[in-house]
This record gives sequence, structure tokens and C-alpha cells, in this order.
Amino acid sequence: MARQFYRHEIRRRKSEGGQKSEFKNFNQFMEKSESLKLLEDEMIGDKLLPLRESNLVFGEGNPEAKVVFIGEAPGFHEDRLKRPFVGRGGQLLERLINEIGWRRDQVYITNIVKRRPPENRDPLPEEIEAYRPYLTRQIEIIDPKIIVALGRFAMNYFLPEAKITRDQGKVFDVDGRLVVPMFHPAAALRGNNAMAQFTETMKKLPDVEAMPRETMPRSESATKKPLHPQSRLF
Repeated sequence: MARQFYRHEIRRRKSEGGQKSEFKNFNQFMEKSESLKLLEDEMIGDKLLPLRESNLVFGEGNPEAKVVFIGEAPGFHEDRLKRPFVGRGGQLLERLINEIGWRRDQVYITNIVKRRPPENRDPLPEEIEAYRPYLTRQIEIIDPKIIVALGRFAMNYFLPEAKITRDQGKVFDVDGRLVVPMFHPAAALRGNNAMAQFTETMKKLPDVEAMPRETMPRSESATKKPLHPQSRLF
């Protein structure tokens, strides 16, 4: 699948007048793909992880993505198909990704907890902690510029003291990456105001992605952890 994506991307860029050199070298692309596959296999074999009665939904997308979307945990449809964000919320997310000029296969999509909790309940703190080392390594392999945290659980994973209603749509510098909290797509589907804010924040992402790091303003932090210096844009 990784080879197919790479070849598709090269053909697309050439058709748009670009050059193969615009894409990172094939060896690096394949190295990241293989590292992610090894990490997934390690998770499958880890019998200490919770929620093993559900299918593992590792994540999918471009292993060299500049933007990673992270939700809280798989739901019913995700568990059945072993793919992240494929239900109604996922359809909304994919539609808005397309509307800002990106494609789903250009970004990477995953969750902080990789298996579905029973009855779609909220993930428990001990479940989040159990999966934390794997998400940390997943992010390190992909090495994105931007992490879009979908919903309060994903947001508080990176910004423990942030509030979703106050901080969604802002941009924070967390350990050298830009973190953008957003409402979860499922929450956006439940309310007109949340949908409007969700859509507006999505429209801003290309500008954030294009922003040079040195232009990020410094301001008040959303967490008191000294190792997480942060910035705000919106």
C-alpha cells in the first residue's frame, strides 16, 4: 500500500507540473512505512494492552504527512472495518479535508486509544496511558509539523489544562509541534454552533501548515507544564 501511495503521489505531482524531487526520497518514505508496520505488529502482539476484545485500529495515511489528525478512540464502524474515522464523523472530516484542498491520503489519521471501548464509552485514564508509548512512537516516526487534536480527550492528551470550548481553533506549540484543538466531528454533527466552529477551524489549517515556525507568536500557556512551551495564533 505504501508503494502504491508513493507512485500515485508522484504521478499526481507530475500531472500538476511538479517534479519527483518535490516528494521526499523513496527510501525514507519506505523506511517510515515499514517502521509503522513494525509498530503495528508490536501492538498486535502486546497482550498487556487493554480492550483486546476489540480490533486494533492503528491508523492510516501518508507516513510522511505534515498533518496528523488524532481522535480519542475507534467507534463501531471503525472497529468493524479496522480503519479510523469511517462513520458519519469520519465522512464529515474527509469532506472538509477535501474542501480545503487536501486529500485523506495526504494526511495521517489515528486515535490516542487504538481499540474501541465497550458501548463507545469514553476511554479511561489507564487505557490512555497504556496506549501512550505507542502513540508517542507513531508520532515520532511520522514527524508531523501539525497535530490536529479532535475532541477534548485528544486535546487534553497534549494540553492537560485546555478547555475545548475555550481553546478549540487556537494553535499551540507543544514540544516543537503545532497542536490545533478542534471539536470532535461527532460533536460538530450534534450542533450548529459546533459545526460552524469546526468548519471555520478546518479552513484555517492550510494557513497554519504554510506558516514558518519563526512567525509563531508567543503568549500565555494553556498548561503549567514547563516542558511544554506553547503559542497561540487565533
